Amino acid sequence: MSVYLISYAASYLFARAGFYWLSGLVLVLAALFLYYYDYRRTENIVHLRGLFSLFWVGGQGIACLKLSELSSDWNIITWLCFLLAFLGFWVSFEFFARMQGEIGGHRPSWFSFKGYEKPLFFSLVLVTVLSLTAFIAEAMLLGFIPFFVKGVPHAYSTFHITGIHYFTVLCVLAPALSVIYFSIEQGRNGIRLVLVVLMDIIACAIPVLCVSRFQLILSIGLAVLTYIAMEHRLKIAYAVGLTLGIIPIYVVLTIARGHDVSYLNGIFQMKNSGMPIFITQPYMYIANNYDNFNCMVEWLPSHTFGLRMLFPLWALTGLKFLVPALVDFPIYVTKEELTTVTLFYDSFYDFGIVGVLLLGCILGIIAFFLMRMAKRVRNPIGYLFYAQFAIYMILSFFTTWFSNPATWFYLGFTGMLYLFCSWRNDGRHG
Repeated sequence: MSVYLISYAASYLFARAGFYWLSGLVLVLAALFLYYYDYRRTENIVHLRGLFSLFWVGGQGIACLKLSELSSDWNIITWLCFLLAFLGFWVSFEFFARMQGEIGGHRPSWFSFKGYEKPLFFSLVLVTVLSLTAFIAEAMLLGFIPFFVKGVPHAYSTFHITGIHYFTVLCVLAPALSVIYFSIEQGRNGIRLVLVVLMDIIACAIPVLCVSRFQLILSIGLAVLTYIAMEHRLKIAYAVGLTLGIIPIYVVLTIARGHDVSYLNGIFQMKNSGMPIFITQPYMYIANNYDNFNCMVEWLPSHTFGLRMLFPLWALTGLKFLVPALVDFPIYVTKEELTTVTLFYDSFYDFGIVGVLLLGCILGIIAFFLMRMAKRVRNPIGYLFYAQFAIYMILSFFTTWFSNPATWFYLGFTGMLYLFCSWRNDGRHG
């Protein structure tokens, strides 16, 4: 922690002096050190605190580089919020780790999930059928499929029917469920093997047809994290092959959304206009979110005291349609098209610095107990809970996960699958 605090102070001073490269580099190095610190002690490459440290602090370091004209020097309150968000998470996790003992990264080798094959297969069938049915219903009711709409950058955002779309995007859980199934069943049933592969293809095709790069990345990310959580490893060859496979799909989806290079460069406003788009785009999808947070800090007239973070309640119950004032709050961003924000955006919107600190503490505590659960898990669906929280930590720079209705829909549906698999376990478990 002392390394982080010294690095943070140095980054702040470098930024104030205008040495943005040094400001960013110091935090990126600190993020790598913090991740290695947790990995070295547990040999767990998906250690939740390590992942949060790497991506939250590392993302801030990238944002400190100030490579876009949209970037500006941050308010002192912004710097303090980013600091307290991390300290709240790290210290609360450390407190429970010292109180209850260090968490190892491995499930006992004698434990078996025998008996869960059929419930998992039926769970995968349920998710795939619900998602495909909802997608077909939306396509028929709206009269178009985003992938086949040319020259409309925001076709995906209009492909949305209230209530139904939650089930359409449920497909992101399917690849992770298939990973759990394959890890347990080991390909002993040839017919099911073919069906599972077919369902994976359908699950990945839906985000492609919706032109949703985010949903595709989320589905693949959940599958990879679930695999690592279960097997405690990821072969380099698999990681490289997966990355190489995603890149062309990502490019195709970018073109299908009408986002050509000139369009993106016009939005991103990079200081170096000659910077390649494959660097510019990921940079802006990380850095600008921190700048959006700073915009809110400087422009927010008053706090909303819980209304923003309770948006999932207003959305999932339909109250937002009955009482529009519950969700009628502006979003403060650097540019209209760049609306992604950080994990802590809504917590500050609601309660200011105190809200950021409290959310950091709560997430740190949840991370600790999820890691303890993963070591003792008796139902393999527990790994899907772990993978979901892990990807929220990895993408902590990207959006307000826990005030997003889809997040709670995923978690709630995963809970239903957990209960179903426990019930249909054939009475056999380790």
